[in-house]
Amino acid sequence: MTQVINAWSRIAVLSVPPRPALVGIIANPASGRDIRRLTSRASVFPNAEKASMMVRAIAGLEAAGVRDVMIMPDTGGICGPLFRALSVTTGSPVTVQPRFIDMPVTGSAEDTLLATELMCQAGAGAIIVLGGDGTHRAVAARCGQVPLLALSTGTNNAFPEMREATVAGLAAGLLATGAVPADVGVRRNKLLRVRCDDRTDIALVDVCVTRHNYVGSRAVWDSALLEELFVAFAGADAIGLSAIAGQLEPVTRSAPHGLHVRCADTTLTPQQVIVPIAPGLISAVGIREYGRLLPGQPVELAPQSGTIALDGEREIEFDPSNRISVQLDLHGPLTIDVAAVLENAARRRVLRHYAGSPA
Repeated sequence: MTQVINAWSRIAVLSVPPRPALVGIIANPASGRDIRRLTSRASVFPNAEKASMMVRAIAGLEAAGVRDVMIMPDTGGICGPLFRALSVTTGSPVTVQPRFIDMPVTGSAEDTLLATELMCQAGAGAIIVLGGDGTHRAVAARCGQVPLLALSTGTNNAFPEMREATVAGLAAGLLATGAVPADVGVRRNKLLRVRCDDRTDIALVDVCVTRHNYVGSRAVWDSALLEELFVAFAGADAIGLSAIAGQLEPVTRSAPHGLHVRCADTTLTPQQVIVPIAPGLISAVGIREYGRLLPGQPVELAPQSGTIALDGEREIEFDPSNRISVQLDLHGPLTIDVAAVLENAARRRVLRHYAGSPA
């Protein structure tokens, strides 16, 4: 017979959070809607579902003791559905009423950058981000030491996770209130730093040098135009440009190195990998050579013309007059490890309580 262990007498009830907490939520209304959705078989991620995810995340935050939630405003793509979703009484009733940041709305990445700055200035203990790799890159550029909870609602999603928002909100709340210590539930990420003359930028997953002459529609899906690829990490099960490196030599998020790949025309080399460049789009990519990318050792690019894509989106146009380098940095943004937070809470019985006692 299974031994029954009654540990209820040793439970410390989380009736009051250890400290007041503010959590920010940034949802990109344009994520999951770029041109790759037209050139492949990917579906569009609706803003109504993003609003529903935000409500579910708020329910998790409230259960963990968070009473103050700041949200990035938009022109109605998410705000409207969010207000309607908050009025629905099914599921756990949400009593926390989020407040929208008082800021100008431009409908561009500047909204994400400004919202992140204002949340950090207000003392946010965590920021929940709904978006793809590009959205998370923008938040990471301004969040400093505030940890992110990365939720995937984009096209190619190597950096954020596909995870139920209720669970994510619960984990973010436990961390923000101090119920679970940061040294248990927060992880440091790598990033790639790109320098083009006096301009610097970052990528969380990959930097790709292409033969496209213009930024254009930004998204990269034509593998024949790829020249060089740098990745901070790459899973064998990834989708997007990092999948190229993932099929050559998978690199974990915790590994103290990245990978540098030199691509080639498939008609000129027998060395090829077959990878999912975008949802529903499988391509053969020719490989000249590849090797590990070590931190603190910038790689200078040979003079040429083209564009540089950061996390799958073309951002920088260059010509032979520009001096460009790429460097791996092990001191990137902090992210919340949802599993680690909830496992710690379970071991310490943070979420258990007697029937009739405050939850």
